[in-house]
Amino acid sequence: MFELNGRVALVTGSTTGLGKAMAFQLARAGAKVALNYAHNTERAEETMAAFRAEGLEGELFQGSVIDPEGVEQLVADIESRLGPVEIIVLNATPDQPQCPIEEYDWAFHQQMLDFFVKSPYLLTRAILPGMKERGHGRIINIGSEVFDRGLPNFSPYVAAKGAQRGWTRSMSQELAPFGITVNMVSPGWIPVERHENDPQEMKDGYHALIPVGRWGKPADIAAAVIYFASDEAAFVTGQTLLVNGGMTVS
Repeated sequence: MFELNGRVALVTGSTTGLGKAMAFQLARAGAKVALNYAHNTERAEETMAAFRAEGLEGELFQGSVIDPEGVEQLVADIESRLGPVEIIVLNATPDQPQCPIEEYDWAFHQQMLDFFVKSPYLLTRAILPGMKERGHGRIINIGSEVFDRGLPNFSPYVAAKGAQRGWTRSMSQELAPFGITVNMVSPGWIPVERHENDPQEMKDGYHALIPVGRWGKPADIAAAVIYFASDEAAFVTGQTLLVNGGMTVS
């Protein structure tokens, strides 16, 4: 079960953090993975070296996921080197500082919408013709528990993640007749590299609330992505799976 042998998968923002874990696990399941990054070439090359050291199959691709021309070029490059994209994990994200509304400007709101609404739109539009032609596709959005928890001082991020979930629901209905599923994995707070400097008291406070009594791991999120990417999930679409140790229930 859950074998992805020969499938081509693109994971955006996948040279660090949760995206890296997803990319590695997809490759371990047999997929040929396009690892994507925007700016940090040194880190990307280190990730790719670790990827190849495991004997995994894939390539590294630099490219913006919020620029129309950049997206078209990214998809073209992947298709020329690996083949048509059959699985896409929409994971790329900017920083998300927590501030009261007075300290956010519209440019920051727009950045959230660019990454969580514009990017899924651009990438899906670019890969959709091939998916429709083959009658198979897996589109997996990476959301966040913040939408379900309605966290304060986080309004642009929460709003954009809510929009991304709405897009997931609508697209799932539109694309289901073509054998294409659209789902969302919504992690809780899982400390990765970008959380290294977060205040310890903030981490301790969150950890104390997790019903299962432990921190989530990147592998927990990657496992959910593998399920949605697999043939075993062919009858599951339009769903959001919260992976957060019971912090929210539905």
